[in-house]
Amino acid sequence: MSNQIRVTVWNEFRHEKSNDAVKSLYPNGMHVTIGEALKKNSDISVRYATLDEPEHGLTQAVVDSTDVLIWWGHCAHDEVSDEIVKRVQKRILEGMGLIVLHSGHFSKIFKAMLGTHCSLKWREVAEKERLWNIEPGHPITEGIGEYIELPNTEMYGERFDIPTPDKLIFISWFEGGEVFRSGCCWERGHGRIFYFRPGHETYPIFHNEQIQRVLVNAVRWAKPRVFMEHSAPNTQPLEKLSEKKVQFGKAGVAQNTDGSNK
Repeated sequence: MSNQIRVTVWNEFRHEKSNDAVKSLYPNGMHVTIGEALKKNSDISVRYATLDEPEHGLTQAVVDSTDVLIWWGHCAHDEVSDEIVKRVQKRILEGMGLIVLHSGHFSKIFKAMLGTHCSLKWREVAEKERLWNIEPGHPITEGIGEYIELPNTEMYGERFDIPTPDKLIFISWFEGGEVFRSGCCWERGHGRIFYFRPGHETYPIFHNEQIQRVLVNAVRWAKPRVFMEHSAPNTQPLEKLSEKKVQFGKAGVAQNTDGSNK
């Protein structure tokens, strides 16, 4: 593996082209704002990939040379090729990290990795969010205080249809009264997955230094510990086996020494 954590930031890059409010906040795209924050750290290198590139920018060569994939999607989940989803899923199971942001909860890759609908409640009225840090000793919350307060956000509310996280590290409270599991960790195969709720496109959330700190921490947490292809080989025993008085068929049915079933 490289000495640096090789991050690919994937973005639909549609809202920034069609919505003036989003364009004013992220003139080069949300992926570039996120990437510029990550690149301030010498242990992280960044490349970008977007939906409208060939193979969505996620060629086999790109996926094979990515340690952590960050995913932001919203309005074009269905346009993502199933073939590319399978390519990314395979690499996560082999060890690549995945960080899914905000509306990426409905992405094909997130649903494929978790196996649920990933549905939730939502409301967009620019309300306040208080993002409570309930695991101050976790690597992803390093340097984060008791909570992060965002003055204007889109509300996401429970029930969030996800498998119970291996570790829940952030819970959000919203001005309208709802709560939400906003920072969730899982392990799938050899890979680590982190879902982080903040990041609606019409608010400057990815410019927030605390949000950027969480993303840097999450990249370091999700980086591969091993890359290993999954296989199920028929293997020889390590030790010498004792001699058996019966034979067993392939389905595990005991047989007499003459081959007849017992």
